Amino acid sequence: MRNPLTPLGGTEMEVLRHVWALGRATVREVHDRIQSDRRLAYTTVMTVMKNLAEKDYLAYERDGQTYVYTAKRRPEDVRGSVLSGILDKVFGGDPASLVQTLVDADLSDADRQRLRAIVDGFDAPEASGAPDPSDDA
Repeated sequence: MRNPLTPLGGTEMEVLRHVWALGRATVREVHDRIQSDRRLAYTTVMTVMKNLAEKDYLAYERDGQTYVYTAKRRPEDVRGSVLSGILDKVFGGDPASLVQTLVDADLSDADRQRLRAIVDGFDAPEASGAPDPSDDA
């Protein structure tokens, strides 16, 4: 039995990103956006959007003859869920290994600075909302 790394496939994530970007989207609108990058049949996009609705990632309503889709899950929630699965299955639950893999990747200087700022932000008490241990009262 297949045990996928993530609950969503690549095309599903691509479609979901387009729906997030549009806010409300028809199959035609998503298909047109995807066509600017690669060829994908309209019926494939329609099937993927229907599957995402069945998986509870998209909601839809009828507008005349057209179905209009909206995201049911926020991007950060989906990314967190997907990354959690990858962290467990690929990195054995070790976040340091995941970060090391990112650091070892071919990153631009700007990306390295952004990562450094994120990691440095973990140590800032005001960023975490946690009390500063040096403030003993």
